[in-house]
Amino acid sequence: MVSLSDQSSHNYQAMEIPILLDPILLRAARRIYRTYCVLHAKLHTPPAGVAIHRDSHRGQLIFKTRPILLPGECFVPLKQIESEIS
Repeated sequence: MVSLSDQSSHNYQAMEIPILLDPILLRAARRIYRTYCVLHAKLHTPPAGVAIHRDSHRGQLIFKTRPILLPGECFVPLKQIESEIS
């Protein structure tokens, strides 16, 4: 029997796995993030991402690294939003 050590199982959790989201959700998340950047350009606190509802496409910025999502919501990390903007 082969068992993984605690260290190797921790490495799997640390890997970043790309999440494929609906392009419409990405577009809505980008719009929310751009609005924040325009209105709060002087603030130096970058958000961790956007929590957005899959059906209504309403969302809000999240500043914590581990967000608590409501049913029907998904989290779009800032790295993914910025990669879509570039």
